[in-house]
Amino acid sequence: MEIRAASVLPARREPIELHTGDGLTLVGELAQPEGRDPVATLVTLHPLPTHGGFMDSHVYKKAANRLPALADLAVLRFNTRGTSSERGTSEGAFDGGEGERYDVAAALEYAEYHDLPRVWVVGWSFGTELALKWARDPLVEGAILMSPPLHRAVDADLDAWAEFGRPMTVLVPEFDDYLRPEEARRRFARVPQADVVAVEGAKHLWVGEPYVRIALNEIVKRVNPERHPLPTEVPEG
Repeated sequence: MEIRAASVLPARREPIELHTGDGLTLVGELAQPEGRDPVATLVTLHPLPTHGGFMDSHVYKKAANRLPALADLAVLRFNTRGTSSERGTSEGAFDGGEGERYDVAAALEYAEYHDLPRVWVVGWSFGTELALKWARDPLVEGAILMSPPLHRAVDADLDAWAEFGRPMTVLVPEFDDYLRPEEARRRFARVPQADVVAVEGAKHLWVGEPYVRIALNEIVKRVNPERHPLPTEVPEG
């Protein structure tokens, strides 16, 4: 059976709540492999909620639908403060990436408290800013950034990540609205361990199944390389 955009593969999926240091409850979901423990964990940080970003933004939804089964990964998705999805609405209000520091910390604390293994942070657009600014935590093994605009995150944040020393992969669409590959290579040169990957033909929102597959494969290549490349078909039934 070919894996299509709407494919949902077997996994253990459970609604979760995160509790922030400033007293908010955030809603989310944890998807894990069925019948076995995950080998690593993706903590996902979604695009800008004031422009439609949320925990169900399509690449993350597809990651949760596929990667527990295909790559033995746990996928933690959640709505940052004030953000709504089918799962519900997280308390609080959008704070431009500042108060969201507590949201990132709450997600990492959840992963640590529940003994989720080998945590990698995956940020997309606004989520990359949260990763760069607030995810420099000893628990984090590395970061994967999709379509980083580098608006709220500045050179000081890049320098801090360089000092942090954890690996970073930066997936930059050829036709991104904000930061394209040549400029991304220049900006991320401040982070010696950053691997900037130009994605030919892609745009900021990663629309289209071919680009989703590229993104998921790049994630798996870093986090569980034994499962790379991902299959495009699964057995029937």
